Amino acid sequence: MAVITYLDAISQALREEMRVDPNVFLMGEDIGVFGGAFKVTKGFIEEFGEERVIDTPISESGFTGAACGAAIMGLRPVVEFQFADFIACAFDQIVNFAAKCYYRWGIPVPIVLRCPSGGGFRGGPYHSQNPEAWFTHVAGLKVVQPSTPYDAKGLLKAAIRDNNPVIYFEHKHLYRRIREDVPVEDYEIPLGVADVKRDGSDLTLVTYGAMVHACLEVSKRLENDGASIEVVDLRSLAPLDETTILTSVRKTGKAMVVHEAHLTSGFGGEVASIITEHAWESLDAPVKRIASLDVPIPFSPPLEDAVLPTPDKIERAARELLEY
Repeated sequence: MAVITYLDAISQALREEMRVDPNVFLMGEDIGVFGGAFKVTKGFIEEFGEERVIDTPISESGFTGAACGAAIMGLRPVVEFQFADFIACAFDQIVNFAAKCYYRWGIPVPIVLRCPSGGGFRGGPYHSQNPEAWFTHVAGLKVVQPSTPYDAKGLLKAAIRDNNPVIYFEHKHLYRRIREDVPVEDYEIPLGVADVKRDGSDLTLVTYGAMVHACLEVSKRLENDGASIEVVDLRSLAPLDETTILTSVRKTGKAMVVHEAHLTSGFGGEVASIITEHAWESLDAPVKRIASLDVPIPFSPPLEDAVLPTPDKIERAARELLEY
């Protein structure tokens, strides 16, 4: 075991998979000589060379299309979007080609799309989005979003080894803030398996990404008042582990879904619907959702704080549910 950051976990997963599988290669803007906007791929071009660590032009549609072509020929490209927001430029290649290629022609597209996402660092409206719900709506895509270094490394390894296109959201606000022990030996975390980060009996908080840490903080606060809060980290949005969600909610009788993306049409609505449809008789209160306001993410620090979910906002809503 070794204590590493969330960023180091991603970097290690990439490096280890490239060492064991010569078909794995990287593409993206400034990932080679510069080492990546966040230095995830620092030193990679020196170890693997420019044929496997490819600096691309500023053309997301172009290099994503090229990566799809490489994938159908048997290679395993890992594409880095400098910010998740820019994935919109490659929407057609991902949604209308990569997602449908196996269904239409029986040809696997083993591509991983790394998307540094999320706010909290004053990046403004073009560098702070959480667009995961765009892609969970598309059949043929897998979507994951880890919250810890252990999960980040294990999920990325599983994503690279998967024969389907996988969109891998990594919250950049966690990069250097979260550390934990991670095994030195090889491991992977299966896609589609949620994790109960904290056991409880009074209320279930269903969440993922950076909001896992906010929910864990709230659960500790409420524990001081005698409340027992269970925190379910989805980790994988597509495929989704409905069993873990429903098992938790049937135990606690109350549920709140928390995510950083905008509230309206966010993935939390799907989770709330699943709970309402399949665990209705176990509920002692309406399912609540906490998410960002339906506005572009502001650059101003006070305004961004007002828009994004915070532990204080989550705590207030949780107390309302506990008292219902």
